[in-house]
Amino acid sequence: MDIETKIDLIKKPPTEEILIEKELRELLETNEHPGHYQGFEISGMLHLGNFVVSGFKINDFLKAGIKCQAYMADWHSFINDKFGGDWNKILAAAKYYAKAFEFFCPGVKVVVGSELYHNNDEYWRNLVKFSKHMTLSRTLRCLTIMGRSESEALDLSQYFYPPMQAVDIKEIGADIPHGGLDQRKAHVLAREIYPKMGWKKPVAVHHHLLMGIAKPVKLETRDKLEQVIASKMSKSKPWTAIFIHDTEEQIKEKLRKAWCPEKLVEMNPILEIVKYVIFHEKNTFRIERPAKFGGAIEFQNYKELEKSYSQGNLHPQDLKNAVAKELAIILEPIRRYFETNKEANEHLNVLKTVEITR
Repeated sequence: MDIETKIDLIKKPPTEEILIEKELRELLETNEHPGHYQGFEISGMLHLGNFVVSGFKINDFLKAGIKCQAYMADWHSFINDKFGGDWNKILAAAKYYAKAFEFFCPGVKVVVGSELYHNNDEYWRNLVKFSKHMTLSRTLRCLTIMGRSESEALDLSQYFYPPMQAVDIKEIGADIPHGGLDQRKAHVLAREIYPKMGWKKPVAVHHHLLMGIAKPVKLETRDKLEQVIASKMSKSKPWTAIFIHDTEEQIKEKLRKAWCPEKLVEMNPILEIVKYVIFHEKNTFRIERPAKFGGAIEFQNYKELEKSYSQGNLHPQDLKNAVAKELAIILEPIRRYFETNKEANEHLNVLKTVEITR
């Protein structure tokens, strides 16, 4: 595959930013199969935002010949109090995550944090050396990568999170750290400090953060990224999330209540699902409507849909019904896999038990 085709795959939506594209080109010119990684906190059922959108982008990397790794960040999850800091629950949930990514992203290598760190003196030496180049204020500015803010009362371990994530990139052998835009600060930190360590600066790729389906959170801030992070789909707010195990009826019921004002295209979560999920998989999007309301209509790209919706030519409920139908089709192979694969089903059932006993 030529370099231009590889770059097009890497830039393909949901990608929103590459730091820096010129460096990506130089990397691909000197390394046919560079290393990649995306890290995942272990915290509950997977959904469209943290699994499907991430998985789509990982699959784009795989098609481009990149060596992809899905990093099960169990230590980071413990530090960030996922599952109440219960280590056994985190490990149980990590097995569910691993099976999901191995199925959805064939060819990805799953790496577990505690295994990466075990008897690894070099990692801990590098972590201390890296931290020597950080101040406390610099650390505080990175806390949004773990969904925290400078004003929160944190325990000491949580201040270790940003340098740990930055050093993970080196330890896992990733030329291309990848994640949602909420992980940008960790990757910028690595790009700043790696040259001081004598390490090669990584090329960071950030994809779009899918909104939750509830009304967007309003913040008193001019920072659009903060607004996006606050409104992203989240396991901790299950009414905002479409989970990968939801049936068509469950999806339809959730979308029935979803935020989708008429003619509004800015910060509209239903349109976002079409743009970043449905049009990633399909070249056309068909919406069935009663004949008295114009009958079925088919869109060749997202821009056509957005224009039609903004002009009031589409009713929100017709849009929601079509989105529910398409999502059910996209998620059906994942649901079937967890129903029919014995090991995957066992891990899912363990996670359900863990969720109940939180």
